[in-house]
Amino acid sequence: MDLDALGHCLATAACVVTQTTSGLIVGMLLFLVAAGLTLIFGVLRVVNFAHGTFYMLGGYVAYTTLELTTSYALAVLAAAAAMALFGVLFERLLIARVYGSNVLMQLLICYAVVLIFDDVVKIVWGPDFHAMGMPAAFQVPPFFIAGGVVPPFYAVLIGVAAAIALALGLGLAFTRLGKTVRAAAHNAAMVGVLGINTTLLFAVVFAVGGALAGLAGALAAPVRSLSPGMGFSILIESFIVTVIGGMGSIGGALVAALVIGLLRGFGTIGFPGFTDGLIYAVMILILVFRPQGLFGRRTA
Repeated sequence: MDLDALGHCLATAACVVTQTTSGLIVGMLLFLVAAGLTLIFGVLRVVNFAHGTFYMLGGYVAYTTLELTTSYALAVLAAAAAMALFGVLFERLLIARVYGSNVLMQLLICYAVVLIFDDVVKIVWGPDFHAMGMPAAFQVPPFFIAGGVVPPFYAVLIGVAAAIALALGLGLAFTRLGKTVRAAAHNAAMVGVLGINTTLLFAVVFAVGGALAGLAGALAAPVRSLSPGMGFSILIESFIVTVIGGMGSIGGALVAALVIGLLRGFGTIGFPGFTDGLIYAVMILILVFRPQGLFGRRTA
């Protein structure tokens, strides 16, 4: 614990800007992954334990697309589209067959998919780490805010993630599809009785969730290394986000992801070596005093 260093950082504008930027990067990537996770749970009540695999595959698809086309924008779009398709196939071929069964069945299927695709990645891309590297368009000097360093790619990543968060929130609130999704989250059976094709709706929800995870993988690839099994660590943090924010709450996921991101950003200064412990401590406090999460609904 180094509270003197933390206090000095909080009193220095440059340090605050740098650590806040670092925290926002972590938080917005976590939000993209956790938003899909909580959306799928909110509508289908499926705890998609394989969601980290979507993130991992998205990163690898972006890596290969960039090598083939040299276009990072195309790599991001390819990753999102591929994971949307993967999500639909995953839901239709596997998860749809165990709706309503014991949750252990869903967890076993998801865990099997995680292990299978970890091996698939080793076969296709090899067991070694891969580094995508910074896209050429962002290999420019950083800019400074109050003396704090802000790389251009970080600013773009935060902006893109914030725009998607806004679009997702507005889409759920005001579009017909969003209202249907919210209605299904409350009572999927009633939505089906009203004549809405719930089979198609569930597939769309998985496609959106997969696309968000794939997008996060593609956006993270330039700043993080790619390796088989990389989806597991972000899956754990995404579950923490959904628990703190409230299972099924998109707004809660955003707030919780930002809280965890900033805890990581400033925790490395004040609590080096205990940053992970700090995050888990916050989760335990939430579970003890508000088990439904910050924005979750208490169930009977």
